Amino acid sequence: MENRFSKYVNFSLFNLVIVALFGVVMRYKIGFEFPFFDQKSLQHAHSHFAFSGWISQTIILLIIHILFRKLSPSHITKYFKILNLNLVCAYGMLIAFTVQGYGPVSIFFSSSSIIISFKFGYYFFKDVKTLKDFYPGLKWFKAAIIFNLLSSVGTFTLAYTLISKDIHQDVYLAAVYYYLHFQYNGWFFFACMGLLAHQLHNKLPGYSEDKQVFPMFIFSCIPAYFLSTLWLKLPMWIYVITVIAAIVQVYAWIRFLVQFRKYYPSIKNELSTFTKYLFIFVGFALSIKLTLQLFSTIPYLSKLAFGFRTIVIAYLHLVLLAIISTFLLSYLHTFNFIKSGKLIKSSLLLFTGGIFMNELILLIQGIASFSYTLIPLANEMLFGVAVLLFAGSLLLLIANLSEGDRNKSTET
Repeated sequence: MENRFSKYVNFSLFNLVIVALFGVVMRYKIGFEFPFFDQKSLQHAHSHFAFSGWISQTIILLIIHILFRKLSPSHITKYFKILNLNLVCAYGMLIAFTVQGYGPVSIFFSSSSIIISFKFGYYFFKDVKTLKDFYPGLKWFKAAIIFNLLSSVGTFTLAYTLISKDIHQDVYLAAVYYYLHFQYNGWFFFACMGLLAHQLHNKLPGYSEDKQVFPMFIFSCIPAYFLSTLWLKLPMWIYVITVIAAIVQVYAWIRFLVQFRKYYPSIKNELSTFTKYLFIFVGFALSIKLTLQLFSTIPYLSKLAFGFRTIVIAYLHLVLLAIISTFLLSYLHTFNFIKSGKLIKSSLLLFTGGIFMNELILLIQGIASFSYTLIPLANEMLFGVAVLLFAGSLLLLIANLSEGDRNKSTET
């Protein structure tokens, strides 16, 4: 069974390489002449495959790994079918969006992907009812799955507007941001917190969560959606609730860090310097993200942020790359789902270094755009960073495939 999990992990890493490769192609089209493929279609293929083929696939796999020791083999088999079907849909979307953009085939695969996520949620809620043991990450996973299902409203709204060709810019953008919010800040974030909660309780006997952190994140998640729509003329009461949600999320994160710090001395000697670096990288990125959200509630700053595409891209990449993707890679490395070794570490350093450079260049470009100042060779530098990210992900896959037998995954 562990060998089967190992193969799925390698597939996830391969999917990350494809995501990075599409990033290279898109950056090349911006900086240089490349007549093949439509940029918008590549963007749709890139984002849908990143969400489904890399992040969701990996999250579902890690959740299944936690469950498989608690459920009978017959119960676990159906989850592998879910993973296989999800891969089929992910590759279907990758090809269809690349070739035709939003069209009948791409909408079919994206809709099928949503149906599969519904099926995964159904199986999960049904099976966890049979678990009698205390399971700390369970509430986070339940919330993550609910938010994943909630995000589908944005997808179906978007598909309807495109098919009917009744496109209103505000509705279109609101649907896009709705989907992104409940994917990034719902499904992805809560699933990662569930994985972290599981390992904290697993590695720190007696670890006690701050009981206020989960409710604060869960109840602030829905109104936090309006942080993405501050460019609309929102009623004052919605704006006030949105500001409160942003404050609550920062406060909840601080409380989590304070609670973790109490237990850190008992585990710090077991963590390598490299492991500490990876998780500090993620924690710092998340702190920046939550702080930026809070500042975005200031109307003047909000107009500036949403008025420049570079800033929006920088923020989305901050969440997708610096927080979610890096957390998943850190988790896979720390808990022995991928091999350990110098080449693995070098590839992860290369990948995280590429993320840092990507954010730095986009930040400089975004600030300069306030005064409509062009940064020389910015597009060429971003292309170079995209190549760096591709090289890091490819090296990681090659290293994991070539360095002997994988260490057994940590007991769940």
